Amino acid sequence: MHSDLLYHIALTMVPQIGDVHARELLQHFGDAEKIFTARKSHLDKFPGIGTIRAKSIKSFTDFRRAEEELRFIDQYKISVFKQTDAGYPKRLLHCYDAPTLLYFKGSANLNHPKIISIIGTRNHTAYGKELTLKVMEELAHCDVLVISGLAYGIDTLAHKAALKNKLSTVGVLAHGLDRMYPSANKSLAKEMTINGGLLTDFMSGTNPDKQNFPKRNRIVAGIADATLVIETQTNGGSMITAELANNYNKDVFAFPGKTTDPKSSGCNHLIKINKAVLTTSGKDLMEFMNWCDVPTKKRMVQKELFVELKDEEKTVVNILSEKGTASLDEIIPMCNFSHSLVAGAILNLELQGIISSLPGKIYKLL
Repeated sequence: MHSDLLYHIALTMVPQIGDVHARELLQHFGDAEKIFTARKSHLDKFPGIGTIRAKSIKSFTDFRRAEEELRFIDQYKISVFKQTDAGYPKRLLHCYDAPTLLYFKGSANLNHPKIISIIGTRNHTAYGKELTLKVMEELAHCDVLVISGLAYGIDTLAHKAALKNKLSTVGVLAHGLDRMYPSANKSLAKEMTINGGLLTDFMSGTNPDKQNFPKRNRIVAGIADATLVIETQTNGGSMITAELANNYNKDVFAFPGKTTDPKSSGCNHLIKINKAVLTTSGKDLMEFMNWCDVPTKKRMVQKELFVELKDEEKTVVNILSEKGTASLDEIIPMCNFSHSLVAGAILNLELQGIISSLPGKIYKLL
C-alpha cells in the first residue's frame, strides 16, 4: 500500500503533470509506479503528454520527499484518498480537474448524502453575518455537511455556526496539514477535526501562497451538491468559486443585497446573469434541493393570469405545461427567442412564483 501511495505522491510532484494529465495516465497504466517505469517512447506517444512531459516524468528523482510525506501521514494519522478509493469524494470525480490525491484529517463522511458549500467575503457586513447564522440554524434540521474554506469572514462564521448547530463541517485548505492559515483559526480547526475535518490536496510544507487559493476553490465547488454565496463583491474569490460550480454543472444560490452595497454586488451580478438562484433563506435552498420535508404553500396559478405575461414567458409556461419539467438547454431550442430573452423569462417567472427550479437547473410549473 505504501509503495503504491509513494508513487502517487511522487506523481503529484512531477513538473508539468497536473491533475488532468495524472488522471489520464493513471487510467491508462493502472497504477502510478507503472507510469514511472514506462519507456519514454511509450510516454511520448501518449495523448497530451508529448516529449517534454515524458522527459519530466523520466527525469524525476525526488522520491525521498515523497517518503518524507509518507512518514508525516503515518505520524499524524492522515487519511489519504486516491481517486479509486472508496473514501474519495465521488462528486469530485465528475470534475475534469479532480485532485489526484486528497489529504484529510477528521471524521466527516466526504460522501455525505447532502453537502453544501458556503462561501463569501472575508470582510463581511452585519447583514452577511446575520444571513450566515440564520442559514446555519435552518440547515441544522436537515443534517447537511457544511463545506467552506476556513478563511476569515463568512467562511469562519459558517464553520463556527455549523458546529454550534451540531452540523459536521469541513474546511478546505490552500496549504498542507502541518500548518494553519489564518493562525487565528487554529482552535477552530482542532474542533472541526472532531466533528468534520480539514481537507487539502497540498502536501505538508506547502505555504498558503496566493496561487493556491483558486486551486483550493475548485474542491470547495466540486465536492458539494450546491454552493451558497452569502455576500461578495464582483472581484472576490467567491466569484471564482461560483464560476467553477457553474462549470461543474452544480447548483449555485445567492442572497441578494442592496444595489448600492458593494459587498453584495457579486451576489446581485450572479443572480442578474442567471448564474445563481435568488434565495432568501435556508428553507428556500432546502426546497430547491428537495433535501427536507419543508412545508410549502401550494400556489395555484390561474391560466387567465398568463395573458399578462410577455410572449417569451408564455412560451416557457406552455413548454413546461406540456413537458412537466425541462432544463434551460431543453427549453431554449423550443423557443424562437434569444438565449438571453429565455433566461430572463425564466428568472421573471421564478420571481412571480409561476415556476420553480429543481436540482440540476431543471424547471417546473408551480
